[in-house]
Amino acid sequence: MKPGINNYSEIGKLNKVLLHRIGDEIEGLVPDNFERLLFDDIPYLKTAQEEHDRFADLLRENGVEVIYYEEETAKALQDDKVRREFVKKFIADSDLYSEAVKEGLEEYLMSMPADQMVKKAISGVKKSDIIIKSNSLADYIDAGYPYHTDPLPNLYFTRDPGACIGNGVNIHHMSTEARRREALLLEYMYKYNKDFAPEGTHQWYDYYHEYSVEGGDFLVLNKEIVAIGLSQRTTVVGIERFARNILNKSSFKKILVFDIPKKRAFMHLDTVFTMVDYDKFTIHPEIEGPLQLFEITLDKNGEPRFSSIQDELSNILKLELGLPVVDLIRCGGDDPQAAQREQWNDGSNTLAIAPGVVVTYERNYVTNDLLDKKGVKVLTIPSSELSRGRGGPRCMSCPVNRDDL
Repeated sequence: MKPGINNYSEIGKLNKVLLHRIGDEIEGLVPDNFERLLFDDIPYLKTAQEEHDRFADLLRENGVEVIYYEEETAKALQDDKVRREFVKKFIADSDLYSEAVKEGLEEYLMSMPADQMVKKAISGVKKSDIIIKSNSLADYIDAGYPYHTDPLPNLYFTRDPGACIGNGVNIHHMSTEARRREALLLEYMYKYNKDFAPEGTHQWYDYYHEYSVEGGDFLVLNKEIVAIGLSQRTTVVGIERFARNILNKSSFKKILVFDIPKKRAFMHLDTVFTMVDYDKFTIHPEIEGPLQLFEITLDKNGEPRFSSIQDELSNILKLELGLPVVDLIRCGGDDPQAAQREQWNDGSNTLAIAPGVVVTYERNYVTNDLLDKKGVKVLTIPSSELSRGRGGPRCMSCPVNRDDL
């Protein structure tokens, strides 16, 4: 195992992973704020935590070091000056109007030790936690809303705020306001927690870039190729900025851009397409047909060069990865109803922890049985509550370190 951040594939043995144990932030969900906070349902916290703990334990049983967002961010915020800087930025990005509210929240959060403050930032500061008088019309109109700062219920999908690619880190400008502050935690982890990101760790994308990209759209196909979904939440300008940076400063030589439908069912590339072995992929049946892909490489002067491909997914993967044959394993198999049902429960969102060894939700039994018949070892976790957030094991994990293939 190489030290630090090392992630040159989707399937190399997983050595270290960043998770967030689902917490009190979920208790802030009500039907009235589903749209605001990007949820369709309310997970039952006690069971969701038990399911998440089983996920983490399964990873540990297979030799993976599990680290957590709360703990790693708290390590980065031990210095008072750094912590105050973080608090100011967190508040600035929390859609507040009144200076009185901002100042009151700053002192409230700064009164806590780092670990407690991070927990509160994630779970949301309620108006019942601290009463602040404000003469702002916006605050007066919003008086019935229970939070000063919204909770971050989507954080358990640690794949999205950032990505470890090669020997560097993306810190993403998230598409939606509801999720943007999640990446701020990673920003401070990267800058001030050397256990997480040792000296010399590259940064490929920055929290402060104005164009959105999200981690579910990034797949590291091998040491030379990164696939990215041009999706509902990842922009073409953001992709180009990432490509210019990483292609000029790393061993990666090509970016493959998958133009996928801009709708919630295809929210990120990894909801319809994941790699499970050297030559095996789980897919949503709707992306089997001819696809539009764009290639980004560099010319001899280090400037981007663009080309396009339109072909069947299997042909594209064989060509790009130099494989004689690829096996596309359909989510739900050939049953259209099973495909829809299991896609809704993230049947394509597998997490490979070694070549041909994957973690999936046990509820996706049709797809799991197909994987097993194809020679893929399937490790399942319960998901009655975790799945309500519309993300699977890959969504819930940010690989930090994998063995090279």
